[in-house]
Amino acid sequence: MNPLDRLPPSLKTSVALLTGGGDKPYAFGMARALTSNDVILDFIGSDELDCPDLPRSAKLKFLNFRGDQSEQAPFIVKARRIIAYYLRLMWYAGRSHTKVLHILWNNRFLFFDRTLLMLYYKAVGKRIAFTAHNVNAERRDGKDSLVNRIGLGIQYRLADHIFVHTEKMKQELIGEFGIRDEAVSVIPFGINNVAPHTNLTSQQARKRLCIRNDEKVILFFGRIGPYKGLDLLWDAFERISSRNDSYTLLLVGKPKSGAERYIEEILRSIRQSPVAGRVIERIEFIPDEETEIYFKACDVVALPYTEAFQSGVLFLAYSFGVPVIAADVGSFAEDVVIGRTGLVCEPCDAGRLAAAIECYFASEMYRYLEERRETIRSYVQSKNSWNIVAEMTRRVYLKLEGQIQA
Repeated sequence: MNPLDRLPPSLKTSVALLTGGGDKPYAFGMARALTSNDVILDFIGSDELDCPDLPRSAKLKFLNFRGDQSEQAPFIVKARRIIAYYLRLMWYAGRSHTKVLHILWNNRFLFFDRTLLMLYYKAVGKRIAFTAHNVNAERRDGKDSLVNRIGLGIQYRLADHIFVHTEKMKQELIGEFGIRDEAVSVIPFGINNVAPHTNLTSQQARKRLCIRNDEKVILFFGRIGPYKGLDLLWDAFERISSRNDSYTLLLVGKPKSGAERYIEEILRSIRQSPVAGRVIERIEFIPDEETEIYFKACDVVALPYTEAFQSGVLFLAYSFGVPVIAADVGSFAEDVVIGRTGLVCEPCDAGRLAAAIECYFASEMYRYLEERRETIRSYVQSKNSWNIVAEMTRRVYLKLEGQIQA
């Protein structure tokens, strides 16, 4: 069924959206789209999500159960906060008339969330929708364990419906965890619409970063971890910079927890390199209001991942009309239209990545980038619109409530 075939607005549904307290772009995009599509939401969030960007309306009730998530607090304070959060969450689930809980992200105590908390939700009569942004993130990060797989298997089996972002993710759920085909829906990854799009021009963005207009700028953006392949990108960049001094590399983002040594080794290598002056680093969290500068200053976004199903950075790049060079992992090859929205190269191969970068800068995609930006933006709007996500998600809610046939 076409997800754009809207269901009758008379079919109202009320859902609790459990955000885990973070991921503002996805949580806000989902909330805005659902409330625009006849869904009444209890939005369970934190201080981080209690901001003017949240789409306030009569259809959305904000419940700040998580509060302050600052890492700087003493251990005893953090312990009290997390215990209070779980107590509020369980009290809500036991007392609320809302039938469907949609878990966007688990909380800090993964095994508890995946097992005892899920069992509690079922015991108090809730129907559970779960968004699996990663089928097994621990395996991706090289930290998989028997306990992790057991917890994942329990959560996936207790969930009444699971949302994933690619067909490959669905097949992994079915093949590795024995989930029924009809219990899994593939929904697009909604576009980040929290990062502002202003009238800032590419020239103005480059001026702020002290980049000349004739430089060829490659952007690496987002949370940094070993699976993101930054070491491969740095290797590739050194190769192409030794042949052409017009390249600039923008490294922008905060290391993932546990990846500090990985990024330190890369930065040490950069600072000892003859081409260190061609690299601009901002290794820290980037506020939403500053994201635009980097995407408008660059000519292409590099996604040299060694393992992933999909990436929000890819669609963020598209939303700014920027092409990507992506490793052929996960579903990247399905999301990149070769020669129109970017290029795909062999993963885990710095030489192939270097060749792809040089190929891009010799192509018409780069030569006519300004004219092609709107085409790229239109492409992602047609494929990853939040309206499509919301209508598909709402249909599942109604099935879980028994208002329409499964």
